[in-house]
Amino acid sequence: MPDKKIFVTKMSGEMAEFDGQKLRNSLKRSGAAEKEIETILEQVTASLYEGISTRAIYKIAFALLRKKSHPAASRYKLKKAIFELGPTGFPFEKYVGELMKFQGYKTTIGSIVAGNCVNHEVDILAELADSYIMVECKFHHEQGQFCTVKIPLYIYARFKDIETNWKKQTGDGEKKHLGGLVTNTRFSADALTYGECMGLLMISWDYPANNSLRLNIDKYKLYPVTSLMTITNHEKKALLEKGIVLGKTLIGNEQALADMNIKEERILRIVNETKILCE
Repeated sequence: MPDKKIFVTKMSGEMAEFDGQKLRNSLKRSGAAEKEIETILEQVTASLYEGISTRAIYKIAFALLRKKSHPAASRYKLKKAIFELGPTGFPFEKYVGELMKFQGYKTTIGSIVAGNCVNHEVDILAELADSYIMVECKFHHEQGQFCTVKIPLYIYARFKDIETNWKKQTGDGEKKHLGGLVTNTRFSADALTYGECMGLLMISWDYPANNSLRLNIDKYKLYPVTSLMTITNHEKKALLEKGIVLGKTLIGNEQALADMNIKEERILRIVNETKILCE
């Protein structure tokens, strides 16, 4: 730890005291060994200066971790990897849909759904035996951007129009109907208060604590292809354009990599990294 307090600049522009325990926890979640964590923490601490940005701290820690372990570095950069699913929101919608599949839902991406008044384009329709969920995904390109209260207000209005029509359908009236909002960043306080008050399923990067986006990704090992260290940015983009968003999808699907003119030796490295990351 530094001998004196060092204040860092957060993504929001606010200043906060450097918290070495937060860095230690994030490195621990990546699967890095305890000895590696202490070494990285020591080197990062030695690089600190007053006003350093949290982005700069992340870059230093990531570069050090990448030298020691690709799989750990892949997990450490998870939040950044989710941002790399852009620039459009569709890969993120597909990614969230895949995550819900692993939770047991039957999902449909990008449907036109009839409401009581008008038709609506819905990002994800998720179905269980006893329930329907209309899920909207709000993808942000950068950290520091929040979902404001306008978004759940808009989504709830659309959900109620769809729910009214659902309840008219034979058999559907017996099912539970939910509206949901998933974002890769965070909710403003008002957005969260309103969403919870109206019964919306609200999921962000770190909310709720027992069902957050980050927690579910780690739980189901559903790391995006953008988290892999052994493929280039161009190759990541090509995979997303093919509709391949999950690293797991590459295991047993080496042909998708071969079709991109990736040599066999590199394909083996990519698949091996993916296996280690997702096991």
